[in-house]
Amino acid sequence: MEQVFSYIISLGASVMMPILFTIIGLCIGLKFGKSLKSGLYVGVGFVGLGIVTALLANNFGGPLSEISRLYDLQLGVFDMGWPAAAAVAYNTAVGALIIPICLGINFLMLITKTTRTINIDLWNYWHYAFIGAVAYFVMDKSLVWGYFAAIVCYINTLVMADLTAPKFQSYYEGMEGISIPQPFCQSFTAFAILVNKGLDLIPGFSKLDIDAEGLKKKFGVLGEPLVLGVIVGALIGVLAQMDIKKILFLGVTMGAVMELIPRITRLFIDGLMPISEKTQEVVKRRFNGKKVFIGMSPALVIGHPTTLVVSLLLIPVTLGLAVILPGNEFLPLASLAGMFYVFVMVLPYTKGNVVKTFIVGLIALAIGLWFVTDMAPAFTMAAHSVFEQTGDNAAKIPDGFQAGALDFASSLFGWIIYKCVNNLQWLGMGLLSVITLAMMWWNRQRIIADEKNS
Repeated sequence: MEQVFSYIISLGASVMMPILFTIIGLCIGLKFGKSLKSGLYVGVGFVGLGIVTALLANNFGGPLSEISRLYDLQLGVFDMGWPAAAAVAYNTAVGALIIPICLGINFLMLITKTTRTINIDLWNYWHYAFIGAVAYFVMDKSLVWGYFAAIVCYINTLVMADLTAPKFQSYYEGMEGISIPQPFCQSFTAFAILVNKGLDLIPGFSKLDIDAEGLKKKFGVLGEPLVLGVIVGALIGVLAQMDIKKILFLGVTMGAVMELIPRITRLFIDGLMPISEKTQEVVKRRFNGKKVFIGMSPALVIGHPTTLVVSLLLIPVTLGLAVILPGNEFLPLASLAGMFYVFVMVLPYTKGNVVKTFIVGLIALAIGLWFVTDMAPAFTMAAHSVFEQTGDNAAKIPDGFQAGALDFASSLFGWIIYKCVNNLQWLGMGLLSVITLAMMWWNRQRIIADEKNS
């Protein structure tokens, strides 16, 4: 079983997801041609995202490292990026079986009415495997602790997906019946709610209600994500003290990323919608019309204009913050390509307000840098072990550094679980169990009450 699932995961999202969605389409009664086309659109979408991520990593990794060298930024936690975190997650005993175990838990939660989400976003199961792998290594390679951490993360994410689904569906167009069961995205929901409410208490703050479209009207062409991308890319080149040719190239490259991402996310929507609509038909028939959400990848909506604008603005700000933040040892470089995923569940609460979203992101990322620094020793231990056993270069850490990544090590969910396991151990297990059971019970009461009223 371990070898089978390790092989499937090694295919990568661009191959695995088309196969998976084609099979799902056939199982729910979609015609083969339509199922295959949907699956291929999703696969092409992942290829597109991979190309854009590579554009950022390959072209900006050097300049950002040069900035670190020029200004003598002594930060000892090396940014491995999400590929390293995924490699660590799936190349362990916990990760190898995470998919069937979590699918079984999802089924049990559906029949016990503790969730409404059917999580078919299988690629992002690596997030659960990652926190499970960290717990596995810090607790002397204990599978009990590893699977406990992963399962706690999975259950709470499903409940959060249910709780946030109405807001998500009402804000993003065409997302009826969809929820986002991805723990990295859901970790920022708490920040969005608390910071948004705090900002609303400030007199006159409501006048700063600027969305991405309002930004375009206010600043004209300078408010366009494409042009903002060119400006920020060129600014990074200037700070790295590069020649004019390289500065202009970096500007156009960053502009290309800002323009390409919305077009690529359209492919995900085109691919996932037929599957989603057919799944909802089947679910309504099999569940006697009861409401069920289809858990999808957050890649569906990362092309939103506000997400692009705020992500772009926060890239240089986060770099500056990493330098001046007391206690931080992590300089985000490779991870900056995943900045867009921070705001998927923030926008429904800030209603796309650029100023609010920026402040939420700034606070969440500042705290996230501390989380990454704090978890670095455990991540390093796990990465070293995986590299020694598998030789996977994605898990290789440069000499003299510890391992870090914005996704998933900066996650509130991941950090809380890590602290409970590493610091509190059995007391932490009890605390996490109580919280998880309480969340399940609360969600069940909501579902039952909603079914009675409908």
